[in-house]
Amino acid sequence: MTHRQVLEALSGLLLGMFVSMLASTVVSTSLPVIIHDLGGTQASFTWVVTATLLTTAISTPIWGKLADLFNRKLLIQIAIVIFVLATAAAGFSQSPEMLIAFRAVQGIGAGGLAALSQVLMADIISPRERGRYMGLFGAVMAVATIGGPLLGGVITDTLGWRWNFYVALPFAVLALIILQRTLHVIPRARRKVSIDYVGIVLLSTAVALLLIWVTLVGDSFEWWSLQTVLMVGGAILGTVLFVVTELRAKEPLIPLSLFRNRTFTLAVIASIATGIAMFGASVFLSQFMQLARGATPTEAGLMTIPMIAGLLIASVGVGALITRLGTWKPFLILGAVFLTAGSFLLSTIHYDTNFLLVSLYMFLLGAGVGMTMQNLVLVVQNTSDPNEIGVASAGVTFFRSLGGTIGVSLMGAALASRVSELVTAGKDDITATVMSLGADAQKWADTLSSGTLPQVSAMPAALRVIFEDIYAQGISHSFLIAVPFAVISLIAIVFLPNTPLTRMTTTERIRASEADLATVSVSEGMDAVAATADDAKADAAPATPTRASRRAR
Repeated sequence: MTHRQVLEALSGLLLGMFVSMLASTVVSTSLPVIIHDLGGTQASFTWVVTATLLTTAISTPIWGKLADLFNRKLLIQIAIVIFVLATAAAGFSQSPEMLIAFRAVQGIGAGGLAALSQVLMADIISPRERGRYMGLFGAVMAVATIGGPLLGGVITDTLGWRWNFYVALPFAVLALIILQRTLHVIPRARRKVSIDYVGIVLLSTAVALLLIWVTLVGDSFEWWSLQTVLMVGGAILGTVLFVVTELRAKEPLIPLSLFRNRTFTLAVIASIATGIAMFGASVFLSQFMQLARGATPTEAGLMTIPMIAGLLIASVGVGALITRLGTWKPFLILGAVFLTAGSFLLSTIHYDTNFLLVSLYMFLLGAGVGMTMQNLVLVVQNTSDPNEIGVASAGVTFFRSLGGTIGVSLMGAALASRVSELVTAGKDDITATVMSLGADAQKWADTLSSGTLPQVSAMPAALRVIFEDIYAQGISHSFLIAVPFAVISLIAIVFLPNTPLTRMTTTERIRASEADLATVSVSEGMDAVAATADDAKADAAPATPTRASRRAR
């Protein structure tokens, strides 16, 4: 494909990804308003977010397996339709339960978009050339991440929060039209397929139990409790049964043979840290800006631009360099170093830390994510069996989502625990400050005793400084959890085999392997024929006159 044809084909994929991210980020600033209007609780708020993450993580490997069995272009169009219809339906929600249900369906479509976009890129662009185009995905992520919350705030204030769910519809229709007209995928050979339904059920059960437990533990029930035993035990049992099933399945959902590939296994380990950094930063940096620096939601979105800038510059710049130089490992190692440094430095911030320093730390973290996230999928696709490119790509994305979700839950638990300790330790100072507020003393005493997240920006100056310091310490403490994972990621990347990037697309690799088999069989057959003919000539030589002897006669 020419450069123009590649860009035309990618336009539909990029627009599909933009729809997915925009529909997710546009509601982030209005979610508190939505839950309040629907009469929901803090638990409802948590489940609206968790439901999407849960179904996205579960459905990603399923979509990846389907991509190896069926028409990939049709699959991504189905994923867009599922995602957009669920998003639009969420705008008609009349209760928190209804919203949670539609968000769960939305996650199924999001899992398809995340998995299939990577697989289709491998179909039309070779690993060597893919770096220059990976930056476009980084740009889409940056625009959706920055623009989504700002657009959501404006829509909520002018048209109402329900329009946040409808704004993606025209983009989705346009994405479907562009995909239909520009994306041309070589039809796969028809063959009888066997879908691993038992594996799907077991994987879904194991992952759901684990993520639900991580989300609720420490809040709804204690770490050591009957619920923990049942959920963790059920997740372990489901995982064991899933492994046994995959070993016997004709078409396993996640072929365990993938883990024999050293590149795949190390990339999975490294991607977990990337997921924690990506999800953790998006959740807790926004909280830091609002709770430790007194910013509004819109201001918090603007203050995290340095991290998005780091992600955008690194993904675009490094992608272009990988294509130009054909070298990927030094950039991945540098990205892991930035990831580790950014996580560690963010664990040192305070409420009064110079914002230029905080911006530098965020930029480093964003650059680390930009250098590692897409390129880990790239190196896996470069070495995987072309007939398993779907499950291999989705496998890395699945473990990144799973690790990120679990990591964020652990960081949230650490934040809650640290804040509770600091509030208890500073109880006397807080009480004295509240009592000095005069007529407003009772109001703030009732607010603080309610257990809800305080609106720090609205607090009196004396009380505001105390809570900004408490939340800054709590959030910086939570970033410490990401540091050891980042170090493990760095070690895994160092040991990745430095395999050169191929210049063939997935389709070309499949054709080449078929041609190689044909060449080998034909060559062997010709050798056998040649050998037989030579033997025949040798046997007949004494009795058969040559052309020269006939001429002599």
